[in-house]
Amino acid sequence: MDGVGSFGAGRTGSTVDPIAFAKQPQTILRVLSWIFSLVVFASIVNEGYVNVGSERLYCVFNKNADACNYGVFVGLVGLLACSFFGLLDYKFSSISSIKDRKKAVMLEIGFSGFWAFLYFVSFCFLANQWSRTTPEEVPLNQGADAARAAIAFSFFSIITWAGLTVRAVQKYLLGTDMSLFTTEHLDGAAPTQPYPSNSPVGGTTETTEAYQSPPFTENNAAPTYQVPIY
Repeated sequence: MDGVGSFGAGRTGSTVDPIAFAKQPQTILRVLSWIFSLVVFASIVNEGYVNVGSERLYCVFNKNADACNYGVFVGLVGLLACSFFGLLDYKFSSISSIKDRKKAVMLEIGFSGFWAFLYFVSFCFLANQWSRTTPEEVPLNQGADAARAAIAFSFFSIITWAGLTVRAVQKYLLGTDMSLFTTEHLDGAAPTQPYPSNSPVGGTTETTEAYQSPPFTENNAAPTYQVPIY
């Protein structure tokens, strides 16, 4: 437990090694989630709308505007959330209050689990609407690759966000260990031993050291003077 603070972070005020931070599983999952959200968002925004015989744009997913709007919303908010929680992970060890750390971890658990569920809905919704899309609605497969990319990376996002949820739960369980709530893990100071109390109230502390006589003294009693007999 040496060098480990509450909720899996380093001790308060400790410096963060960027290389070690980048190699953490949570950081890798965060970066993957950021990339997947970017792909879902950019695919729909750039090529998710097509025009069929008119100047009006239609959503490539069965001309259902709700499908495109939902995919854009989930991708954009997921992208921003990954940036926010990534910065929070990097600054987590500088949070001195245990209550604030607990709130941050609980927020991450709630959001990551909820967003994994929203990506599951996104995958099912987009896949269902794409299966109902006729070839006439996407002439020359216009926007087909973007639609497939949005569906595929919505599925990948379910895995990464679920992994982030599991990592956050593990961090929370680590933080609830009462051995991490001691002062020595907050300021790095070793615990001090209290002085023994000499008060007669509430019990007294007896010393175990025996009394030692001063040095250079004879242990035997001094010889007594005897009167000579004549």
